[in-house]
Order: sequence, then C-alpha cells, then structure tokens
Amino acid sequence: MPITQVSVAVENQPGRLSDVCDVLEKEEINIKAIMASSVMTPVQVHMIVSEPERAANVLRTGGYNVSIKEVIAVSTPDHPGGLNAVLRPLIEANVNIETLYPFINLRGDEAIIIMEVDKIQEAKEVLKKHWVKTHSTEIYKS
Repeated sequence: MPITQVSVAVENQPGRLSDVCDVLEKEEINIKAIMASSVMTPVQVHMIVSEPERAANVLRTGGYNVSIKEVIAVSTPDHPGGLNAVLRPLIEANVNIETLYPFINLRGDEAIIIMEVDKIQEAKEVLKKHWVKTHSTEIYKS
C-alpha cells in the first residue's frame, strides 16, 4: 500500500503549527515525520501521520486547506554517502525530488526518509531495480 503525505497550508505566525498539532493530538493521530518551509506563503507543512485519511478529514473540518499525495518512504544506510545510494538511481531515471525529509524513527543502522517525487511510478521501479528498500504502511505504526 502507498504512503500518504498530508499537507496543510498555515500562516507563518506564532502558534499556527501548534494549532495543527492540537487538532491531531485531540484525535490521537500521531505525527511520524514532518517538514515545514516558510519559503512559500502560506507555509506548507508536510506530514506522515498514523492515520492519513482521518487526519486530512479532521483538519479539513477544522477549516484547514489540506491536500494529500502519495510519497515514497525509503531506507538509506546511516553513514556518510548513504543517501546517494537512493539519489543516484533516481538521477539516472531523470526523477526529480520535490520534497525530502526524515522519518522520525531510525530502524537499526538505517535512516528512513520520505520523498515526494515528480514521477512516482518510475521512482518506485528504479529503486526496486537497484535494491533500495522501500516501506509501506507499516511505518504508520512504528
């Protein structure tokens, strides 16, 4: 099953990110990975959460502008140059990474990263071909 990223638009003001977290906390939805960038207005907060569909629904009900998108969760060796084991095959396949951020939980000697890419099917195929370990919805429960 695919990994779903929940993205929320928030104003770049003190407390706005906390407001989003409050909504999720009240629903007992856990944030597993998060990335926010103040470069865009409004700020786009990208998250991997324990229950993405429900999170999107409760945030929309709360008046937030929410979008969802399939992303890829991959393991990278946790050593210098480990990320290039993932990046080089994507470069060869001409896949552009639009967003990249870490998953909060390390697994042994591997780091898990979340990647939003422009050509998801091509990315999945080339990563599989190069024996890059990808994750499914089991990460929602870790």
